[in-house]
Amino acid sequence: MADDVPAMTRFPVPDREDLPEDLRERMADEEDEAGFLANVFEAFAYRPSHFRAFFAYYDALTEHTELEREEIEMIVVAVSGANDCYYCNVAHGALVRIYADDPLLADQLVSNHRTANVNDAHRAMLDFAVKLTEDPAAVEEDDVERLEDHGFSRRAVWDVGSVAAFFNLSNRMAHLADMRPNAEFHAMGR
Repeated sequence: MADDVPAMTRFPVPDREDLPEDLRERMADEEDEAGFLANVFEAFAYRPSHFRAFFAYYDALTEHTELEREEIEMIVVAVSGANDCYYCNVAHGALVRIYADDPLLADQLVSNHRTANVNDAHRAMLDFAVKLTEDPAAVEEDDVERLEDHGFSRRAVWDVGSVAAFFNLSNRMAHLADMRPNAEFHAMGR
């Protein structure tokens, strides 16, 4: 599927050849792995130092965690659904379909995570992530203990909160820049 969707519409997308070598290398690696370059890379390349920080933290969240990748992507989509983030709902919805091996779950999570076909532990995880998104000052010790009652360690609760917080930032940047998901994401995992 050809992708002629601009990475973002409110800021100029830099030419790849004008970017620092480390950004070009990361982009080439991502393109090789996925078969296309997700537009978020071109968008964040607008500010190379922000690109580096953003993707370093993303890597830490996905590589150094007590959560399964499926759980991370479920959190991303539930939070992005609460934030009406078109880019992340489509891009990470594709990843939910792939990692959960479920062609319907992402659509359920985007619409209303509370009615999604998930187990009780995952519902508690998503409730926590969305509460942190919608009413962060209301998060209390009871919320943490509720996740522990569902088998999450304190470190895992930290990871749930970290993913939710990071994607609140990501969603807001996607809105600011008017990031557009690659056409390829729409068909992945269906």
